[in-house]
Amino acid sequence: MAVVETERHDQVMVVRMNRPERLNALGREIREGLAAAWCEFRDSDDLEVAILTGTGRAFCAGEDMKESVGRGGVRGGPGAPQFEDPFMDGTLQKPVIAAVNGFAMGGGFMLVERTDLRVAARGAIFEMSEAKRWLLGGYGHGFIANVPHPIATEMAMGFRFTAERLHEVGFINRLVEPDQLIAEAMGMAEHMLTLIPAARVNTMHMMRQIRPRVASNLEGLADRLSDHGAKDDLMESRRAFAEKRTPDFRGWYDPADRHNLPQLEEE
Repeated sequence: MAVVETERHDQVMVVRMNRPERLNALGREIREGLAAAWCEFRDSDDLEVAILTGTGRAFCAGEDMKESVGRGGVRGGPGAPQFEDPFMDGTLQKPVIAAVNGFAMGGGFMLVERTDLRVAARGAIFEMSEAKRWLLGGYGHGFIANVPHPIATEMAMGFRFTAERLHEVGFINRLVEPDQLIAEAMGMAEHMLTLIPAARVNTMHMMRQIRPRVASNLEGLADRLSDHGAKDDLMESRRAFAEKRTPDFRGWYDPADRHNLPQLEEE
């Protein structure tokens, strides 16, 4: 079976990650399959709304760290997959609904975050895992989601959230029983298809333009902080995960760097 399956229901396309034995982790094959599906959706004159979901216990567990360890590098390094993907690069103009069936971790959380509307099964678990895998936690995700600062901080520090909690704070639109997940997402898609076509397209474009964005000077600080620490810890995190052991982090090459944090520059 394909690791990414697609189904057409009139004007709705269901994109299903189908690697349940690896919790739909984002390895090369599944990334390539998703990219192909999003190109098909973008290029079709018949399809107007997509639903993104997963098979098994997980929506998507994020980075395939065993594959990263085998490749000897992380995102953007030698051998990292490079595909045309209009969903990930932000050029896809058609709306996407997430139907979150289970764990949405790290890169899987980011897939949900990129969607326009979100339905989750009760009991689904979410985690923004950057603080566990990189030198800077996911500082921007709670800001983009417009959640209160303490919750954004909790998210950035890699704490786990239940679907119920994220529904309470407004990150999830609908919370349903697992057996109602696709039906609820399909109902939302069908509602959107009842709208005036130009209104659907124009409103989606407008809503995306008014999403919060992190200021450029803060992004600059984030870039510097992303290099502030022992980069050996990036692969140590992944090796420890793959080997099911406690990581042995170094922290900083020079211990004094802990107190020499890059500072925010004025715009």
